[in-house]
Amino acid sequence: MIVPVILSGGSGSRLWPLSREAYPKQFLPLLGDTSLFQATVQRLEGINGCDSPLLVCNDLHRFLVAEQMRQLGIEPMAIMLEPVGRNTAPAVACAAIHAAARSEDALLLVLPADHVIRDVAAFQSAVAIASKYAETGQLVTFGIVADRPETGFGYIRRGKGIKAFDKGKCFQVARFVEKPDAETARRYVDSGEYYWNSGMFMFRADIYLQELEQYAPAILAACREACRNAASDLDFLRLAEGAFAACSSDSIDYAVMEKTGHAVVVPLDAGWSDLGSWSALYDIGEADDSGNVVSGDVVQIDAHNSYLHSEGRLLAVVGIRDHVVVETADAVLVAHKDRVQDVKLIVDQLKEQGRSERVFHSRVCRPWGSYQDVDLSDRFRVKRITVNPGASLSLQLHHKRAEHWVVVKGTARITHNDDVMNLNEDESTYIPIGTKHRLENPGDIPLEIIEVQTGSYLGEDDIVRFEDDYGRTN
Repeated sequence: MIVPVILSGGSGSRLWPLSREAYPKQFLPLLGDTSLFQATVQRLEGINGCDSPLLVCNDLHRFLVAEQMRQLGIEPMAIMLEPVGRNTAPAVACAAIHAAARSEDALLLVLPADHVIRDVAAFQSAVAIASKYAETGQLVTFGIVADRPETGFGYIRRGKGIKAFDKGKCFQVARFVEKPDAETARRYVDSGEYYWNSGMFMFRADIYLQELEQYAPAILAACREACRNAASDLDFLRLAEGAFAACSSDSIDYAVMEKTGHAVVVPLDAGWSDLGSWSALYDIGEADDSGNVVSGDVVQIDAHNSYLHSEGRLLAVVGIRDHVVVETADAVLVAHKDRVQDVKLIVDQLKEQGRSERVFHSRVCRPWGSYQDVDLSDRFRVKRITVNPGASLSLQLHHKRAEHWVVVKGTARITHNDDVMNLNEDESTYIPIGTKHRLENPGDIPLEIIEVQTGSYLGEDDIVRFEDDYGRTN
């Protein structure tokens, strides 16, 4: 049985301002109507013997993962929550322990959630080849057939071909290579012996744990304890924080693949991209006659070979070449395509300054829906709140702010201390400081309200929860 393990951590900081810590690139519909995460799940359809996916994410993204799986109509094997980020080796170790407990012959297919694969049939063919070798105890990695020198990826040098099943389709791994300089990358590609390191793997769960026992026993011991003391929380499986945090932060490559004698590589030529930068998104986009990839409300004059993206407002550009311009509700990025890897430095600077634009969009997702700031000052804050059909905010109160609610779409059920009432469109209510209250949507369409907060402090942490459908009570 193939158990897909989808790793959906990471912040995608090089795609800021679209990708942010609370809503990173894997959950964004960057290339169509579905997110990269959803596309990763969908490309599993048609793989023989494929079980429900086991999802690994962090606490901040748990409701995003659950909601996007609900939209696909797919029930996951589990949604495993990492209390802290510890790279891929511990994450996959916990997934392997969980899968092996369900089936002794579980075969793990490890996939990052933020990759693009254009040729799904070629991907599934490579998985079928890899599964034959993985079943015999090999640890398979997928090497991307390089079509150009690339300094942003690690490389895998292939060794002798393995003729057990498909001649020319699987090779021993000679060595893993760190990101090279431009001249070295050119030599790698010209030789035909090197592949890009995709970060995708396939191996038996028990073999991976066996190799981890040999080469990184401390990681395995910590992960066993984290799984043994894991706790169920609604639809989530929370790994024990103390044990998991004790793991060293190592990749699968470093912890196992570079040391084992059972590493093999299956070449993959399937239109792959890790979308690691704005230039990568430009490369897979459809360019117009001027070489521009355009998304949203954009007007251009004498612009060439640029990526131009507007989330809402009109974006107008004149006389630019080889640039990336991205507009969102609360931030605008302008960068030369040669410098897009340095966008991460902007995110680092925002972190040093304690700015929320690093973490949140102006529209913030919650398990019940979302809210978006309309205006903000020292003594007031205006939000547009959307509550999904049948959803409910927590029963709560605030010590430092009052709230005024106006219903603009749908029907709201309001708990106001001991009273419960319904409000329709164009009706309003007032929630004084210290009042226990709750907002619910009993209808079949999204509820939209305008909330005006007033008070001495308007931070999101001024909240005391008494009841909550999502396990967030104080």
